[in-house]
Amino acid sequence: MPRFADPNPADLCTVLLETYAANDAMNQLLLAHLDPRAWRAEPSGARGQGRTIGAIFAHLHNARIKWLRLTAPHLKRPARLDPYRCTMKQAATGLRQSAAACLKMLTGALSSGPKRRITRFERDGFLPSWPAGATMFAYMFAHEAHHRGQIAMLAHQLGYRLPVEAAAGLWWWEKLWKQAGLSTRPR
Repeated sequence: MPRFADPNPADLCTVLLETYAANDAMNQLLLAHLDPRAWRAEPSGARGQGRTIGAIFAHLHNARIKWLRLTAPHLKRPARLDPYRCTMKQAATGLRQSAAACLKMLTGALSSGPKRRITRFERDGFLPSWPAGATMFAYMFAHEAHHRGQIAMLAHQLGYRLPVEAAAGLWWWEKLWKQAGLSTRPR
């Protein structure tokens, strides 16, 4: 049997939920290893037009809050983060809270039970909604992966390269799953 065998369809929802849980471990890993001087450093040539690393982390959290508000208004949402004033500690706490709420939302969206409340994914007020499910997960995960890449690139460009345990650690999924309290390796 291959080391990472594809799950049977009954386990697919569980794997998606576990992967989303590990997603926040990736964000927390970046935050834990980011040089604090990089948090508010202005991207060169941006002249106040580019997002700082702090603003990008706030955006990740605030996008989650928007998805929760539009898609699962019955779920409790943490407060939004101010992209210009939040601290690294506030971002870490906020991201943990919004990740937990999004995991509840995804659990409901991926459910096939008769009392399923989440049937549509509302990304934004001006974009068409999608059926809730695996595509919703993929959109949410891809959004965060995109911004993690921006953060790593921006830190490097600002002269605050991430240490190997953070830059390469994003790909050490077995460790990330374990840190998220999941199985020690993807199924």
